Amino acid sequence: WVYEQYDYMVQTNTVVMPGSDSAVIRIKGEKEGIALTVDCNSRYCFLDPYRGAQIAVAEARRNLTCTGAEPMAITDCLNFGSPEKPERFWEFKRSIEGIAEICRFFSLPVVSGNVSFYNESPQGAIYPTPVIGMVGIVKDIEKVCTQQFKREGDVIILLGVCKQDLGGSEYLKEIHGLVKGEPPEMDMQMERGVQDATLEAIEKGLVSSAHDCSEGGLMVALAECCISDRERKIGANIDNLSFSQRDDTILFGESQSRVILSCSMQAVKEIRKIAYKHAVPFRVIGEVGGEKLRVLRGKRALIDIGLEEMEAKWRGALPSLITDWET
Repeated sequence: WVYEQYDYMVQTNTVVMPGSDSAVIRIKGEKEGIALTVDCNSRYCFLDPYRGAQIAVAEARRNLTCTGAEPMAITDCLNFGSPEKPERFWEFKRSIEGIAEICRFFSLPVVSGNVSFYNESPQGAIYPTPVIGMVGIVKDIEKVCTQQFKREGDVIILLGVCKQDLGGSEYLKEIHGLVKGEPPEMDMQMERGVQDATLEAIEKGLVSSAHDCSEGGLMVALAECCISDRERKIGANIDNLSFSQRDDTILFGESQSRVILSCSMQAVKEIRKIAYKHAVPFRVIGEVGGEKLRVLRGKRALIDIGLEEMEAKWRGALPSLITDWET
């Protein structure tokens, strides 16, 4: 709703509009494009500012990669409480250290940034919020990738591993009213492998769609793939989630370093080779098609929801919250 309120087509340079993993802008007269994204999960940073800041950088980089862009540089917007309080200054210090380490690992320069302190009220300080903005280069805007499913019958692939990561998750907060636990593990080597494999598959023209898993976990990411395109929503049937975990950790765990790809049946073998080359776990989890998002575990249906109902809940979330506040 928010990004629909402003003009994002200024000078007709927008190639990928807001609502996907990254926006992409054309460079007139060139085949290259510029991809841009911003990210931060302040709950993670509240629970562990060092790891939370690293995850913000990793997810921003993953978003660019899912668009088919090579990440180039970051800027940061560091929002914290009073640095005169030791615990708030510690959050600030640990966040910077986390950003610095992962940027060194990925050779990402921090080209600009700003700091906003004293974000407090009588009720206390805001969650530490180191927002990461990142830009990348798309070599050929004709090969740019978006998150929505495109074709009935495409195969759905998961790159990466589903772990039991519910700490700081959207599920834990919304369903159980808790902001607790440890944020997901950040394995930078695995992150690099997943991103490199994704980018290679996109640049080779093997991929119909690509979308990272982040807030809300695998099921929210799949739902976004189904309904992101206002003009043509497509369902999915997921029937190969035989992980040895609880249902809620599989559906809504927020393990990092995961990407959902869709592709033709003919491209599966080549994408598997690319994944293995980068030492990345590869799993075919289902197929694009139908008018529902259905998730089976064995013979049990964990999720069975129509696209219209799903979209109505998604698009009506903000108006519903505003109505609740007013009443």
